[in-house]
Amino acid sequence: MSNVPSELKYSKSHEWVKLDGDIATVGITDHAQEELGDIVYVELPEVGRVLAYDDVFGTVESVKAVSELYSPLAGEVVAVNETLTDDPANNGALINSTPYEDGWMLKIRVSDPDALAELLDAEGYKSEIGE
Repeated sequence: MSNVPSELKYSKSHEWVKLDGDIATVGITDHAQEELGDIVYVELPEVGRVLAYDDVFGTVESVKAVSELYSPLAGEVVAVNETLTDDPANNGALINSTPYEDGWMLKIRVSDPDALAELLDAEGYKSEIGE
């Protein structure tokens, strides 16, 4: 059974979102990292890139598969977790071990905070993944 924190919002493409003011922190869910297995490479966007809802913002590669990452909200990238990209072969494990803490991927200055209401709550996400 996956860890699905109740205070976060979720996309159907398995990204989580934590909104603080107009800044959203984004990563992939515990369920997603479990499905991928050991993560060995992470590609994230440049700071300053403007993302639309559902834009591909990067990729994550594991020993099993390569998956695209989709922006759950529209806005400008204001930070990326450079720890993941500096040494992905070693630091990709942060996504596996702490997907909601040290494994965060990017921060977005959200252009429309009301769009958060369109994302799934924890119960909705659990239903989506069959838990």
